[in-house]
Amino acid sequence: MTNPGPRPAAPTHRRNVVLVWAAALLLLAAVVVLGAIRTAPGSDSHTRDFLTRDFLTGDVLNVAQQQEPGPAESAPAAPAAAAVDLPAEMQRIIGAHPDHRIGVAVLDTRDGQLQSYGDVAPYTAASTAKVLTAAAYYHLVETGDKSLDAPLGAFNAAFQLKAMINTSSDDSWLLLMRDIGYPNLTAYAATLGITYDPEQNLVAPTDMARLLAQLTTGKLLNADHTAELLGYMQHTNDEDLVPAAVAPGITVHHKYGVVQGYVHDAALLSAGDRSYAVVIYTWGPDDADSADRLHLIHDLTHQLTGALFGQ
Repeated sequence: MTNPGPRPAAPTHRRNVVLVWAAALLLLAAVVVLGAIRTAPGSDSHTRDFLTRDFLTGDVLNVAQQQEPGPAESAPAAPAAAAVDLPAEMQRIIGAHPDHRIGVAVLDTRDGQLQSYGDVAPYTAASTAKVLTAAAYYHLVETGDKSLDAPLGAFNAAFQLKAMINTSSDDSWLLLMRDIGYPNLTAYAATLGITYDPEQNLVAPTDMARLLAQLTTGKLLNADHTAELLGYMQHTNDEDLVPAAVAPGITVHHKYGVVQGYVHDAALLSAGDRSYAVVIYTWGPDDADSADRLHLIHDLTHQLTGALFGQ
């Protein structure tokens, strides 16, 4: 029997066909996998791009670190500053001075809303009551019962009014009250809803706030007298209390009062379309001009203006 010998090798073109089909199958598989990755549900454009490059290049970490965050990934905005809790701050300050009597009244001149803190029973009003005397005298001028040009003391009534408010002259105050008449001054205060006896000179902080609010809104006097009186309440001979503690941009008209342990300031504060009557009455065993009392008035004023004006 003849040995047939080794079989001839398969033709070269048949092997080439097999390789082509294998390559085609691999390419088809790659396309299917790539399509599945690109259309993965729930992925955003940043994630799809990240995964595509990961699949094609394997450079996952570097690609992720170089990506700029989109709008949705921006850092959250800083929270707004918390508003001042005025009742809590007032109570904190009042509670820190147990040896002092402190009364605070705040009245919004636009809507008449009144807030009060601490002891708001009547105090010896000291010179803050001079605003009431001035309003009463101007009222009598407007009714024709008095004249600003009339002699009063060594000068005329107009001079005494300015001296009483702007430099807090007690001599001028006494002249004006006597010219009005104590019963008439008490009666005028009653028409404003204020209980006042010139002999005792007692006024509640809330009543003083109401008086200031009526003054600044033109309910007491005509426009000229209102402007004149408010003008005397600026750049006075003592600006160390409320005016010294307000932020720039807040206009202050005020009348201070200091006597025998009592330190008061009754002010109109305004900025933009906001206006408030702010009355701070205090009594304490320390000297009226002590650094501690000034700090107390300033601390109260800072908290009030922070809450009312955001300053």
